[in-house]
Amino acid sequence: MKNLLYIGNKLNLESANVTTIDTLGLNLEKEGYKVSFSSSKITKVIRLLDMVLATIKNARQTHFVLIDTYSTQNFYYAFVISQLCRVLKLKYIPILHGGDLPKRLQTSKRMSDYIFNNAYKIVSPSLYLKEIFENFGYIKITFIPNSIEITNYPFKDKRIDKPKIFWLRSFKKIYNPLMAIKVAKNLKNKNIGYELCMVGPDGDGSFLFAQNLARELGVEVTFKMKMDKSDWIKESFNYNVFINTSNFDNMPVSVIEAMALGFPIVSTNVGGMSFMIEDNVDGLLVNKDDETGMTSAIIQLINNPNKTEKMINIARKKAEKFDWNNVKHKWFELLS
Repeated sequence: MKNLLYIGNKLNLESANVTTIDTLGLNLEKEGYKVSFSSSKITKVIRLLDMVLATIKNARQTHFVLIDTYSTQNFYYAFVISQLCRVLKLKYIPILHGGDLPKRLQTSKRMSDYIFNNAYKIVSPSLYLKEIFENFGYIKITFIPNSIEITNYPFKDKRIDKPKIFWLRSFKKIYNPLMAIKVAKNLKNKNIGYELCMVGPDGDGSFLFAQNLARELGVEVTFKMKMDKSDWIKESFNYNVFINTSNFDNMPVSVIEAMALGFPIVSTNVGGMSFMIEDNVDGLLVNKDDETGMTSAIIQLINNPNKTEKMINIARKKAEKFDWNNVKHKWFELLS
């Protein structure tokens, strides 16, 4: 089997959800690959230095370097490591993350060319980003979706007599958690009984803003900080609608997980969401930051139980395609 070096943010923090480096890295290890990781260092400068040293240290025995590539400051980690791989003549594979990467391609065109034109392959977890990158002229790109282990997600019947809403994401402005609270307020104003549970770590102080807004609007919300997967899955059994309120998105695993669990999905139509959800077929899409539209979509789920049940079943079948036992063969082919 091949030796792999996986570069990314392998942070075990209360303020961070599990990311691809944790899930994909573990799955590849289970399949027999020898995987080294970098980095778990908290301080950003030290983390970058640790990544550089790990790349140099593992250069002789490494067949491929996997690099988690984001649109924010972590983009510069990808740039530095990719150029170091070029010097060391290592094959590297950027793995794309984040719905705002298209903007990064525009604002950092030169660095993007250095990273992506010289990569062995580029892995996109969504057809949306694949299409965007191809439009920018990056042709060495392959689609390998994020994966789940479907057996971890028991399918539960979600009958909606009243909306019991589940929100799962980091509390960050880009994921627009305040929209969920405004939706609950709209339901309250319409005298529709509701419940709202919001689960996730605080990423940028938005957790406190969300709590404050709920108090100001008189909206009852069950707030939960970061929970282990098994715990939030158990918690989710008490709810029957899943909402995704993001302002930017790619192909969030949380939505795949919600589909697998039997939730009807209502999401903002941003980034790659329309590539992931077919509106009125396996979920409902509304405009960005449109709490009125999301409220109406939730009411639609209540008023059309047969259509809702059909959407749920189609979504579950779609989620099953993301099972690791299906996705892993794409990784085998790429790394062969």
